[in-house]
Amino acid sequence: MTYNVIGLMSGSSLDGLDIAFAEFSETAGKWEYKIHCAACKEYDNNWIERLKNAIHFPAFDYQLVHTDYGRFLGEKVNDFIEQFGLHHKVNLIASHGHTTFHFPEKKMTHQLGDGASIAAITQLPVVSDLRSMDVAFGGQGAPIVPMGEKLLFPDHHYFLNIGGIANVSIDSKPTNNSDSYSDQNEIIAFDICAANRVLNMLAAERNLDYDEDGKLAATGKINEDLLQKLNSLEYFSLPYPKSLANSFGTDIIYPLIKEFNLSTEDSLATYAEHIAVQIKNALVPYFSKTELQQLMITGGGAFNKYLISRIEAHLQDINFEVFVPEDEVVIYKEALIMALLGTLRWREQYTVLSSVTGAQRNSIGGALWLGTEA
Repeated sequence: MTYNVIGLMSGSSLDGLDIAFAEFSETAGKWEYKIHCAACKEYDNNWIERLKNAIHFPAFDYQLVHTDYGRFLGEKVNDFIEQFGLHHKVNLIASHGHTTFHFPEKKMTHQLGDGASIAAITQLPVVSDLRSMDVAFGGQGAPIVPMGEKLLFPDHHYFLNIGGIANVSIDSKPTNNSDSYSDQNEIIAFDICAANRVLNMLAAERNLDYDEDGKLAATGKINEDLLQKLNSLEYFSLPYPKSLANSFGTDIIYPLIKEFNLSTEDSLATYAEHIAVQIKNALVPYFSKTELQQLMITGGGAFNKYLISRIEAHLQDINFEVFVPEDEVVIYKEALIMALLGTLRWREQYTVLSSVTGAQRNSIGGALWLGTEA
């Protein structure tokens, strides 16, 4: 069976809306994919401010943003369809939305982007609200990409996505420093730390959208006192499953960095080091004395040469190497996987793994909105 699906992803770094049109085929449980076209639609200042500040809006205004953003997403999909000549070629749209509130301990998560509005604007079937079912079952609702990684990249076992938040997916048993892995693998995943959202806030101090290639960070000096304070935050000692809200970076990490009154360069260098240290810490249980492991890195942070160099330096200690795939996968992997999750929802198959999120059981997540005529 073949499915032609548009996936939408808006990350916490507010870089823009990622749109990917992919073809999926499944034979005897084996999935294959092809990205036919993809684009990133940058947000204007108005949308950046509305998405960034939505958590502070009164309930009525928040709901208006939810609806308006859904219509915005629908319009961007229509523009994308027109741009690439996809009329009558799209079977389904799967939208992640833009995460605002995320409190799984209170059984609540919310992503802006009304699915009904997307369906009405595009007149196509839409799957949205991909996290809520897992949270209702007691899970973290995050990360949700591991199911897609398992099905689309079966030859890889370690995945790191560096977006606004850095998260890791692992399809292997801990080695406990043994010489070989158990054949009984279990997928786990969790948010490691805030990443691009904080780095971009620091770069903004120099009127930059981001620190291109990590050039500013490369000229800075690591402040050991700040690094120690960052690494000692309670979250990093918690066991998985665990996940982070965007506010962790904006309301906790960034103010902590500013307490030290460092230059932008030193702040960037220190925070990049923090990210690299926490990534290493997440992978230490999977250290193998005899086998060189490979970590597949995607997301915008994969283009930060300084950050990648620091990650590589730390991972050498535990016998890991970095693998950065082709740019199309680096940039659009999450939009691609949203498209796959929408496809699984359409087929009424599991979209979220309880081993990842800590939920009572695996679940089929996503609300379905039929924008097509009966």
